[in-house]
Amino acid sequence: MKQLLEQLFQHHKMSQQEAKDILIEISQEKFSDVHLACFLTVFKMRPITVEELKGFRGALLELCNPVDLKGIDSIDIVGTGGDSKNTFNISTLTSFVVAGAGYKVTKHGNYGVSSVSGSSNVLEHLGYEFTDDPDQLLKRLDHCGICFFHAPLFHPAMKAVGPVRRAMGMKTFFNMLGPLVNPARPKRHFLGVFNLNLARLYHYILQEEELPFGVVYSLDGYDEISLTSTFSLKTNEADLYLAPEDIGMNTVAPEELHGGNDVIEAAKIFTTILEGNGSTAQNNVVLANAGAAIQRFHADKSLPDCIQIARESLASGKALQCLKRAVDTK
Repeated sequence: MKQLLEQLFQHHKMSQQEAKDILIEISQEKFSDVHLACFLTVFKMRPITVEELKGFRGALLELCNPVDLKGIDSIDIVGTGGDSKNTFNISTLTSFVVAGAGYKVTKHGNYGVSSVSGSSNVLEHLGYEFTDDPDQLLKRLDHCGICFFHAPLFHPAMKAVGPVRRAMGMKTFFNMLGPLVNPARPKRHFLGVFNLNLARLYHYILQEEELPFGVVYSLDGYDEISLTSTFSLKTNEADLYLAPEDIGMNTVAPEELHGGNDVIEAAKIFTTILEGNGSTAQNNVVLANAGAAIQRFHADKSLPDCIQIARESLASGKALQCLKRAVDTK
């Protein structure tokens, strides 16, 4: 590691294989916390390359505990986190709205690192029990339309860097990797990223797989469609910049997306929205993201039409029922 760090500090860029190899070594807990922190810091100082990201991704997918979905067509809906905006759990709410609309969702997530409450925090607080049992996961997908992959159960490699990431308390390249390493390898993706350069990297990587995808970034820094500004939406078919009014929505103020000061508040906001008592701004942000995710199943439908499908899921209570079934299914 010391020799590699010297090279990296001299602006060396790793090949895909070099990146894969070093992450495998990291997973084997070969290095000290100090060396790990230095390594993670490199990618705070300069942009990660597409070859490095591919290599890191390849390592995590090789090392993960895979889940066989038996051919079920599903979508992952997840953001990188690390945008430091402390919004409510938009991607997780989006997932339940999409599931309530009748689409299968296999969501990957984790505890919050740079935010008050990540997807794992809020679901755990609401009584969802994490599992890595394939039969149980398939049962939940069948009964609830959604199952959740708590990253630490599937990515033992992340254990080696967990304490360092928590101590650093900021986004690292592991935030970049999370949405790309779903252990079920779903056929569709709707992913949010924390900057435009990473959106481009995701675009390059996902295009090679020829699977339906959407990558979103709001230009004022959110890793989702925040409706606070124009957003970038990159898909198999197009590379778009859309303002809220382009999809029939009003612009919202950043303070309307506040996620609470602790997990209890975050969970309260979460259930309030699913129960149909969210504010117009909260509902619209969830619906915009859910519509864009649903569009990954319907490339022929407009985004406003897909938002309407999402609206019916939330208004009818079907999204809420998905959450209740997910919590109750053991």
